[in-house]
Amino acid sequence: MLYPKTRWVIRESNELAGKELAKQLNIAPLVATLLVNRGISDHDEAKKFLYTENEEFHSPFLLNDMQPAVERIKSAIEGQEPILIFGDYDADGVTSTSVMMDVLSNLGANVRYYIPNRFTEGYGPNENAFREAAASGIKLVITVDTGISATNEASLAKELGMDLIITDHHEPGQELPDAFAIIHPKLPNTNYPFPDLAGVGVAFKLAHALSDDVPWHLLDLAAIGTIADLVPLHGENRLIVKAGLKRMATSTRPGLLALCKIAGTKLSDADEEMVGFAIAPRLNAAGRLEHAGPAVELLMTNDSTNAAHLAEEIDAMNKERKFIVTEITKEAVKMVEEEFPPEENNVIVIGKEGWNPGVIGIVASRLVERFYRPAIVLSYDKETGMAKGSARSIHGFDLFKNLTACKDLLPHFGGHPMAAGMTLHTSDVELLRTKLNHAADAQLSAEDYIPITELDASLDLAEIDLESIRQLDMLAPYGMKNPKPKVMVHGADASGIRKIGGNKTHLKLTLEKPGYALDGVGFHLGGVADEISPGSKVSVIGELSINEWNNIKKPQILLKDIAIKDWQLFDMRGNKKINEWISQINDKNTSIIIFSEKHLNKFSFSESMFNTVVISDRDQAEKLDISKKNIVLFDLPQDIEMLEKLVSGKKPARIYTHFYQEENHFFSTLPTRDHFKWYYAFLIKRRSFDMKKYGNDLAAHRGWSRETIEFMSQVFFELDFVTIKDGLITINSEKTKKDLSDSPAYQRKQAQMNVEKELLYSSYQQLKQWFDDRLVHTVPNEEEIKVWT
Repeated sequence: MLYPKTRWVIRESNELAGKELAKQLNIAPLVATLLVNRGISDHDEAKKFLYTENEEFHSPFLLNDMQPAVERIKSAIEGQEPILIFGDYDADGVTSTSVMMDVLSNLGANVRYYIPNRFTEGYGPNENAFREAAASGIKLVITVDTGISATNEASLAKELGMDLIITDHHEPGQELPDAFAIIHPKLPNTNYPFPDLAGVGVAFKLAHALSDDVPWHLLDLAAIGTIADLVPLHGENRLIVKAGLKRMATSTRPGLLALCKIAGTKLSDADEEMVGFAIAPRLNAAGRLEHAGPAVELLMTNDSTNAAHLAEEIDAMNKERKFIVTEITKEAVKMVEEEFPPEENNVIVIGKEGWNPGVIGIVASRLVERFYRPAIVLSYDKETGMAKGSARSIHGFDLFKNLTACKDLLPHFGGHPMAAGMTLHTSDVELLRTKLNHAADAQLSAEDYIPITELDASLDLAEIDLESIRQLDMLAPYGMKNPKPKVMVHGADASGIRKIGGNKTHLKLTLEKPGYALDGVGFHLGGVADEISPGSKVSVIGELSINEWNNIKKPQILLKDIAIKDWQLFDMRGNKKINEWISQINDKNTSIIIFSEKHLNKFSFSESMFNTVVISDRDQAEKLDISKKNIVLFDLPQDIEMLEKLVSGKKPARIYTHFYQEENHFFSTLPTRDHFKWYYAFLIKRRSFDMKKYGNDLAAHRGWSRETIEFMSQVFFELDFVTIKDGLITINSEKTKKDLSDSPAYQRKQAQMNVEKELLYSSYQQLKQWFDDRLVHTVPNEEEIKVWT
């Protein structure tokens, strides 16, 4: 067996709906199936999803308070009132700030922006910033990607004589700020048809309303912020990103060109992965380590030289950010394992003085990946006695809802079901940990703590072809709620299994069935090559793609995980590097079975990393539980029945056969009855024989081995035909009639030869069949295939 790393859950699919949709839209059945699995089975809805370029943006005036907000802003522009854009320090906030600065500047506004310092001010509007704004003459504050939780700051703005327009997308609380206008797609009683806009999406809607037309030139920024904030990529977000990526590919924005150059990529290659892994992390880095100002300046500048300098500065910050994340993650993992073990903490809440609050969200994500628990990572400020934290969650645990239940401990918090930020007193951390753990105990089951991989379809190799894979691009761009399709190929033969790459860390194989083949590549899965035995039926999950080499295009699957449902045999007979291959068994649920105690200390077994069991009799062998375990059969059993007792009717995961022995019986001579007859007649004639003196001479005379003569002498002794003392063999005068098979030595010799024949000198196929005939086999049913744990 080879267990998958996660639970594979195949989405329920309506086969008839998929076939009908494929027929109506003239698309590949695979694409139609994926649409249905995403909840899109209606012809018109599917058409809108696939052909987004034909869709139009919703009217921004469907958003609550849009009309009065636009009128107030235009009034401020006409009167040249100072306007402040109050943004956030992440990529969504930076792009939101840039969008508003662009549109208002083009409209002739007297406008400037302000992004709080993460380290000294924290998240969102704050009293000091608002007081300074009012003192500098600001009459209108427009928040972007923040503000929906700023009830106290909204009241302060009114006291200071400033109008406050909030544009945000974070979860609104029960109490809304008393602002001049709140533009938010999730407000109660809203008429806006799409609730999942990113902060930059809301800012883009305000820019649209102010411009009297869609501000197409801002779509590249809107796409970056939308991708970076991990909002669902469906509906209007899909339109923003798809049109924005197209715009980005031909963009002349100096800041983006400089950022791509330093990241080693090109705007012409812009897609959601390039934005997510090259652009967004660098824009985020500025706000995480110092101040987000340089990121805004980079996006707004029209000077190529200035853009290059800013890009270098931001890239250096990103490199420093990576280093800091690595170091804090090491400390955090150690703290979890030593002080708050996951088996005792269903929600991880940890903190430390000196941890950079700008990167703790990334660290929280790393902890979720490693321990699959909701995680909150806090940075303690000794002087203020406060802790700033970032949280990430798992499926089934709504962070925002559960933090709301703890709001008495949280002076400031906000976020989504899967991610949140907060501030609290360090003295309340323990109580927060207790409350959240109690909530998780009530809301989550044991299964919820096993990571899930959602799959779009289970495919036969015959269903995978170049045209179907090409059409998958119609589903892009991918993101939240529209993930890159992952499929399962079940029960295929695997051939050509090998490790590839400079350090042999990657995996290459070919999946086969009669008439069909599919190449598979698994990055960082090289170790799995040692866990696939010959002839195994493998099931894999991964992403389909097209591999082009030497102008030849072939379908391939980028492997994400591999599983084998049936038991496996690994033939290590004759492999003398036992410590080397045993150390490659990456599973502590392994037992080394030793049948002869004299072999117990023969090898060190790499510091005894596995459990070692000595089996001395059949009863012990029969009682040993090997179900779902790996067993290493280190040496040969005394007889075949002992091994049969060990494995018969049981379900081990893997069997590694080494079958070490010091002496080979199978290839030694088993004397025939004629041999015994001649030797006995020889002894009767001599009456006595000194084995020590003349054993070698007799062996040479007869062409036998010395061991053969000693063996026959032992058989005669056990049958009471002779006595042996100090090597002198003497015939007993009293004759008894016994068969050779009555001798224990003779029996052992025959048994050992039989064991060697069956186990040591059989072919791999013969040995596999021997075990197959005795083990219990389970064939996965439909439900087991859909959910593998």
